[in-house]
Amino acid sequence: MSVDIRKGSPTYGKWVGLEISADKGNQVFVPKGFAHGFVTLEPNTDIYYKVSSHYAREEERAIRFDDPAIGIDWPMDLEALVVSEKDRNAFLLADVDNNYEYTGGK
Repeated sequence: MSVDIRKGSPTYGKWVGLEISADKGNQVFVPKGFAHGFVTLEPNTDIYYKVSSHYAREEERAIRFDDPAIGIDWPMDLEALVVSEKDRNAFLLADVDNNYEYTGGK
C-alpha cells in the first residue's frame, strides 16, 4: 500500500494497494513523497526492501495505518492485526510533520 503525502498534490491522501508474492515475482517501487505500509497475508513471511539512502532515525515518520481520512481498505479485520507500538502510536496524516511538496507533473 502506498499513500501520496505530497502537499498540494491532486492525489494527496489517496492510496493504492497491490498484492505482491514470490509466485507472481512482482515488486513495488515507492517514490519519494509517498508513504508505504504492508501487511502479510501468510504466516512466516519475510519482506525485503531497498531504500534510496542510509537509515536516519531523525527522518523517520509514521502515519496511522487506520487513518480514517485515508480510508485504506485493508484485506482483513483490523482487530486481527499485530501492530507495532510505533505504528499504533503514529500520527494521522493531517498531523504528521511532512516536508514533501508536489512540484507538478506526474
